[in-house]
Amino acid sequence: MLRTNARLASSLAGASLALLAIGAGPGAAQGVIAPPSEGQPIAPQPPTAATIDPAAPGVLAQPGSAQPRMVGPASVADLADRLLGAVVNISTSQKVEGGPPRNATPPLTAPDGSPLQDFFNDLLNGKEGDGENRVQSLGSGFVLDPSGIVVTNNHVIADADEITVNFADGRQLDATVVGVDPKTDLAVLKVESSTPLASVKFGDSDAVRIGDWVMAIGNPFGLGGSVTVGIVSARGRNIQAGPYDNFIQTDAAINRGNSGGPLFDMYGNVIGINTAIISPTGGSIGIGFAIPALLAQNVVDQLRQYGETRRGWLGIRLQEVTDEIAEGLGLPSARGALVMGIIPEGPADNGQIEIGDVVTRFDGREIATSRDLPRIVAETEIGKTVTLDILRKESLDAPAKPVSVKVTLGRLEDADETDTGEDDTPTDADAAAPEAPAPNATLGLQLSDASDELKKRFDLADDFTGVLVTEVAPNSAAGEKGIEPGTVIKEIGQEAVKDAADAREKLTKLKADGRRNALLLLADRAGDLRFTVVPID
Repeated sequence: MLRTNARLASSLAGASLALLAIGAGPGAAQGVIAPPSEGQPIAPQPPTAATIDPAAPGVLAQPGSAQPRMVGPASVADLADRLLGAVVNISTSQKVEGGPPRNATPPLTAPDGSPLQDFFNDLLNGKEGDGENRVQSLGSGFVLDPSGIVVTNNHVIADADEITVNFADGRQLDATVVGVDPKTDLAVLKVESSTPLASVKFGDSDAVRIGDWVMAIGNPFGLGGSVTVGIVSARGRNIQAGPYDNFIQTDAAINRGNSGGPLFDMYGNVIGINTAIISPTGGSIGIGFAIPALLAQNVVDQLRQYGETRRGWLGIRLQEVTDEIAEGLGLPSARGALVMGIIPEGPADNGQIEIGDVVTRFDGREIATSRDLPRIVAETEIGKTVTLDILRKESLDAPAKPVSVKVTLGRLEDADETDTGEDDTPTDADAAAPEAPAPNATLGLQLSDASDELKKRFDLADDFTGVLVTEVAPNSAAGEKGIEPGTVIKEIGQEAVKDAADAREKLTKLKADGRRNALLLLADRAGDLRFTVVPID
């Protein structure tokens, strides 16, 4: 026994030395007990149960004890229980002829013999009678005001003849439409209740961070009161759904029928309205999108007050500031919104804003991209005088300098929006050629002064100014930048060009000065302007 204990003591001593060797400094490590000396017996340790009373106050449950323990992340049951009463299911009914409407919920199928198939059939299938075919559509929503104000997506109730709001307690109330906004896909409904309704409130979606936990509650596939949890995956997503895209992306499961339902933070505030998913299967793959609460709240308030939206209007046309354009304009970074046009008699047509200005701040709010400015302007009160901070570069060699201007916002009207569609390009390859032979190509472009024949060929205005592009070399850098015959070059390096010879001279000078790129101000045949950067070599 003594020999065995000696060997054990020797092994423990080696282990202790190994622990000490891992330490950063010399000497005995704190918390390491020295082994017994060689030959000293090791006293057996009594079991924990013999020295500690498991029932004593403050004693943690030991492994294998009968006391239950919670396993996994903290439960969200209390939060869900508090919110479920304010989330509603929205069903609509529509008379159709010749097939179901585009936004109708598709037929659902269950495995053979499943009792769910009868449930799906009763819930979704239209019933024919008296020569009418009625199709139901399902969605979600939430009560924003105890008086009966309900918020949902516009596409949930669009073209509906009847709208019914179903509550968690089993009540069903008919709803009327207060107002809709197709541009943000929002709708406000009103139900009449004899008692105040459970409601929720909007939170601060700008305070939400990527990685924050969120909860979605809705009515996927008609299964009301479904709760899913995830995180904020991204912010500021543009999915080309509308002109004011600024979606919150989440991996909380969102499916058909969740549209219009709330996305909650862990305080129970609505920080988003679930609207869309990306999925090759039609079911959730963890990529869902919600309208941020700050955008939704402004629209909802206008719909409640006026029954329509009343958006601010600045009256300018914008272009994205790319890295190449930022370099060409001498900007410190590729941020802001580049002014490429000023609508005549619009709010910005006061002589203070110029083409080529870069808007960096609007009414104290930073403008990161050209997509931000229209949304922020639309959210601003009509008639308000705002300050725009801009960067202005007056010449090629001059640095961009900060300038502040003031503009009083107008009201955006759909009737005032201009048609930005492209004109048809000439298709006759044998159309009339220039009067004089084309000069050598520059940047892969054939440049020409505009004769009467060319003006007619490319449908140019009589007061045309600039240099006309008549041909573009295949696979050239200019062609890759979208320059095509009929494009007009207005400026090179922020200097106006008078004729084709002047344009070639300016490009030659840029190359002699060691410039790698040429910043061109172009106009299409509709007169719309844009900057582009073309490599000189």
